Amino acid sequence: MTDAYDTWRERKAQTEQGGGAERLAKLRAAGKMTARERLTTFFDPGSLVEIGPYVTHRATAFGLADRKIPGDGVVTGFGRVDGRPVVGFAQDATVFGGALGEAHAEKIVKGMEAARQAGVPIVGLNDSGGARIQEGVMSLGGYGEVFHRNVQLSGVVPQISVILGPCAGGAVYSPAITDFIIMVRGQAHMFITGPEVIQAVTGETVTMDALGGAETHGTISGVSQFAVATDAEALALARRLLGYFPLNNLEDPPVAPDRAPRPGAAEELAKVVPENANIPYDVHEVLHRVLDVDSFLEVHQGWAGNLLVGFARLAGASVGVVANQPLHLAGTLDISASTKGARFVRFCDAFNLPLVTFVDVPGFLPGTAQEYGGIIRHGAKLLYAYSEATVPKLTVILRKAYGGAYDVMCSKHIGGDFNVAWPTAEIAVMGAEGAVNILFRKELESGDPAERAARRKELVTKYQQEFLNPYLAAERGYLDDVIDPAVTRERLIEALHFYSSKREERPPRKHGNIPL
Repeated sequence: MTDAYDTWRERKAQTEQGGGAERLAKLRAAGKMTARERLTTFFDPGSLVEIGPYVTHRATAFGLADRKIPGDGVVTGFGRVDGRPVVGFAQDATVFGGALGEAHAEKIVKGMEAARQAGVPIVGLNDSGGARIQEGVMSLGGYGEVFHRNVQLSGVVPQISVILGPCAGGAVYSPAITDFIIMVRGQAHMFITGPEVIQAVTGETVTMDALGGAETHGTISGVSQFAVATDAEALALARRLLGYFPLNNLEDPPVAPDRAPRPGAAEELAKVVPENANIPYDVHEVLHRVLDVDSFLEVHQGWAGNLLVGFARLAGASVGVVANQPLHLAGTLDISASTKGARFVRFCDAFNLPLVTFVDVPGFLPGTAQEYGGIIRHGAKLLYAYSEATVPKLTVILRKAYGGAYDVMCSKHIGGDFNVAWPTAEIAVMGAEGAVNILFRKELESGDPAERAARRKELVTKYQQEFLNPYLAAERGYLDDVIDPAVTRERLIEALHFYSSKREERPPRKHGNIPL
């Protein structure tokens, strides 16, 4: 028995050595956590139950027969996050550079299957050089198995990818299928082909950071939703993110204590949004006075800033928030904003998060770049996502709601459940200047310039008074009410409570065909 336990202790110690003491020390010297440290930090203290620490690869080519390391470069297991069960895996860059081989993939797949069966989220801590070349097609097959599980789990359990090192080639596609990507600045990279290959094939010279760093994917490509400074921040953010979600698509999101804004905040709302539609303002100032204190977690903060999306709480209930941002491109909808909004709306609908939409939109961004880039197709994604969603949908029109963008931003016509407007709302096909130019073009083309200018001003004023208001829509029932801004929060809370039991039947189908 003593020999058996001595053997066990020796083997157990080997499983915790990764690629060896020297490589672990080098990793720590660079300010990084080891794979096992990352996973134990992510889970509640003492809750990690590791799966498969003794697994090794079965390959023999290229000297691999003599390089078998327990765990095969990935730590997998389940544990708790704020007391709730979660599956996690962490790739170990000290073992074959974190490259994925057959056994490595099997461990990840086993964790994904466990998440499916238990109905719990899965969080991947990615740090991989890509496919393990020595294992050839077995490695590619392993990636395919992981990708397939990502798709099967999509919309069933939340999936989060935390990028903590280089992820190249096939290593980027699993994160791309998951719901959210968190990257660490300066050490996380994602790209299909690296700088050397690009240099050889195209002649372009580019650095790792410029090609696939956290800032690039957080502000230019839109691949990642969050960028942070350290491993610890990334893990803490993943924990916070999970706090808004249910464990799976059959459950409701968790409820937190109600944290109402400070006294007097509601009365300030009328002053936050200027009545003059040409004056910009920061929509964050509206959100902070309506949502629970410090509850708004913005998603994709650095990309497509003309549309804000994020998670928040109203009276403790988790909600998804979508809001036009007049400070950026006047709050117009463009290609990136439409894609950003559509993906977020679909996630919220998949996981039973009610949608709260704040509207101040002058329309879709005009221009050849937008048209050539497919704004019609991309804008239709947001329209489709809102129309498809069956969760409670609450909409507040703060100011402008012009043209097709009025329809797209969760109007009553595409399934909004509770639609209200502030007295400052302007709901029309277009703004007064544009409308007058079209409606009275011939009248304004001739005559004395001074008289034309005076007549134009008169017509613009008349159009503003007659059409740029919320009352025509309210008379038609397109709005449920025109409200005092000060009661916005309480109206939304009551509507949220009322529609919490909403059930909506849709025609049976395999799935729709969203304009991708």
